Amino acid sequence: MGVANKYVSKKPDENGFIDWNAEEDQIWHDLVIRQLNSIDGRACDEYIKGLDLLDLPLDRVPQLEEINQVLRSTTGWECVEVPALINFDRFFSMLSNKQFPVATFLRRREEFDYLQEPDFFHEIFGHCAMLTNPAFAEFTHTYGRLGYEASKEERVYLARLYWFTVEFGLLRRDNNLRIYGGGILSSPGETEYAVTSDKPVYRPFDPVDIMRTPYRIDIMQPIYFVLDSIDQLYELAQKDIMSMVLEAKSLGLHEPMFPPKNKEIVGDYV
Repeated sequence: MGVANKYVSKKPDENGFIDWNAEEDQIWHDLVIRQLNSIDGRACDEYIKGLDLLDLPLDRVPQLEEINQVLRSTTGWECVEVPALINFDRFFSMLSNKQFPVATFLRRREEFDYLQEPDFFHEIFGHCAMLTNPAFAEFTHTYGRLGYEASKEERVYLARLYWFTVEFGLLRRDNNLRIYGGGILSSPGETEYAVTSDKPVYRPFDPVDIMRTPYRIDIMQPIYFVLDSIDQLYELAQKDIMSMVLEAKSLGLHEPMFPPKNKEIVGDYV
């Protein structure tokens, strides 16, 4: 958001159909097959259930309407095509209306392993399965409503909450770590790192603590916050999250657990 992007989203036709080409179909196939192998035994049950419901095609890029039929019938959400970059007002407005923004471009083969921008694979494979879960969907909806009404400064604290849950959230199941965050689930490297490496710090889920924790978008995460149950997100959605923002603001930020990218660059972490 606000940064130049070399990718351009594909425009759907009057029937909502996006014309993905044969190379993009093959990239989609290769990405999905690789990541299905990567998340085996590491993704949470709620995600796997949602993935089964979506029944994503392997031989071609899915159409948004195929995804939306499942989302509407489970939680009332839908995916909406957007340009590669949208501003925060539109982002929060869409979430508040149960619309999940999806940039309709797919990474190129030369950036198969890593792409900083959220592409179609990240949004669909990483996030949409969890949007079939009522607790997760309710939290995301509430988050959008609060973010739309929040000030610019408050949105920075809310962004950390989103990052460490929707994007990089973990939960514990039978004493094992399981993944529900889309930023992990769409990345083979982070999938393995998040649940098997001895490098990250794992902390119990605490919204105020989360909102005080800076992050960087271009590194493996040095810290993850772990839910006991996905229902904790639903419970959080029923609480006064904005009072938690004020508390986090009054307490101040934790020291970053990473070095700056470049000391001359301002704003390289949130």
